[in-house]
Amino acid sequence: MSSYLGVPPQSGFITTAKQRITSSTNNYVDLDHSISSLADVIVWVNFVKQDSTNLTLTTSTRITLGGTLVASDVVEIAYLGKAVATQTPSSGTVTNDMLAGSIANSKLANSSITLNGSAVSLGGSATIGGGKLLQFVNLATTSNVTVSSTSYTSGNLSQSFTPTASSSKVFILLQLGVFLNVSTSQDAGLQVSLRRDSSEIMNSGTTSNYQSAAYNGNTRYTLPLIYYDTPNTTSAVTYDYQFKNAHSSQTIEISDNNTISTMSLFEIGA
Repeated sequence: MSSYLGVPPQSGFITTAKQRITSSTNNYVDLDHSISSLADVIVWVNFVKQDSTNLTLTTSTRITLGGTLVASDVVEIAYLGKAVATQTPSSGTVTNDMLAGSIANSKLANSSITLNGSAVSLGGSATIGGGKLLQFVNLATTSNVTVSSTSYTSGNLSQSFTPTASSSKVFILLQLGVFLNVSTSQDAGLQVSLRRDSSEIMNSGTTSNYQSAAYNGNTRYTLPLIYYDTPNTTSAVTYDYQFKNAHSSQTIEISDNNTISTMSLFEIGA
């Protein structure tokens, strides 16, 4: 026959405190655990349960008996609801339903996560700005500009731009409608200087848009130039470009015959 009713207890999970006293000749017993009242224990003398009216709780750790013990007497004390040992649950047996309240970060193997190179405590907050598009400006024109020398002349696109943060990057996309108006057997090469506040920040070079004298004829194409700028300011800056024929006096035109040229500026959060 089973020694319990209902669901079997977890073996070894809770051990009830108990105490056995022999060879005492006192009229009292000293307790291993403090109690607040006699209702916290059951006392047996020689396997006979003692009535609490015959006992006196002298201190929190001493019970005075109704009589004096002899050496052959056996006293047993059971502490009610006193857990003195616990058993660690097996790995994988604790579920979300068993957790209540909050768990201190210090109790976790990883108490923080790293965002943009900075540690953020779990339960905390951080602003993630990297890669976010903060603003966009686009300028388009069909205004024709021409150069017929190896000296720079101003282009047809100029845009004021105010970054919202000094740590921002500005992605620049310049697209030029180009016409190489070659009428004689001379080399021709479009060279573009992209500028911020009249200072060059990027140059296309002298050979990236080149036409050899061996080819005597006109050429039209769209030239894209891409640059990633770091203005390091929240004050207004001006982006524009200059261009020239790096190789001869052959005519180079931008936006001839109403061809559209554009400048697009994207502010990217750091």
